[in-house]
Amino acid sequence: MEKEKLSRIRHLALDMDGTIYLGSRIFPFTIPFLEKMKAAGIGISFLTNNPTRSVQDYLDKLAKMGIEATEDGMYTTSLAAIDYIKEHHPQARRLFLLGTPSMAEQFRKAGYEECADDPGDVPDVLVVAFDTTLTYSRLCRAAYWASQGIPYVATNPDRVCPTDKPTVLVDCGSLQKCIEHATGRKPDIVLGKPDPTMLQGIMHRHGLKPEEIAMVGDRIYTDTAMAHNAGAVGVLVLSGETTMETVKKVQADAATNPEPEFYPPDLVVNNIAELGELLLENRG
Repeated sequence: MEKEKLSRIRHLALDMDGTIYLGSRIFPFTIPFLEKMKAAGIGISFLTNNPTRSVQDYLDKLAKMGIEATEDGMYTTSLAAIDYIKEHHPQARRLFLLGTPSMAEQFRKAGYEECADDPGDVPDVLVVAFDTTLTYSRLCRAAYWASQGIPYVATNPDRVCPTDKPTVLVDCGSLQKCIEHATGRKPDIVLGKPDPTMLQGIMHRHGLKPEEIAMVGDRIYTDTAMAHNAGAVGVLVLSGETTMETVKKVQADAATNPEPEFYPPDLVVNNIAELGELLLENRG
């Protein structure tokens, strides 16, 4: 990556799981990195495609890890879904939510009511999210409402959620595929990364040009794809889901395909500590 590009970066939009922590374990370099960025005058915002927690739950989790954050600096796909429904379905009040109790609380706080798992309780909008409390009955009910043509919003496209545990955490993208296979219905919209809306919101709030903000995350198909879609700088860290082998495949595809499935990141680093050193070395 050109040094001139690095010198223009004034703000970092940081993915969370796989970037600043993994599961319940904060990386040892995270807090020193955040302190160095603050001292250098580089702004920080936290973004996550994971809607399982409310904004307050995320702030509490970060605080327990020793990370200071504010509500204004936190962007989740639950908030993106709420904003979308308010704009595109302004009359909607009752929602069928395939999501966690914490996510449902975020929607209640915004003034929505949650429908029961009952064919007589017809929702205005179906919302499908990453649901770690998923039950078979509620998955079937979500598929039923999708089959009935109810407006259908998905919070994020992630196939799996990063974890430090010996398991695979099936995420919202996989639940969408399950519903699609059962009903033939895709969501009307899939929010979160790589949709550029959250990143554009940060740019607007802080008066930033696209080249002045870097989206930093561990996934090519969400994080750096979002940066590409917003015209921002995409930085991939190898501390989460993506391996260097995957990066090389994406780079090879882009080199031979004028319209690749995914565009390579502008910069690949092992972790945010390495990114921090590069930014400090190339401050304008």
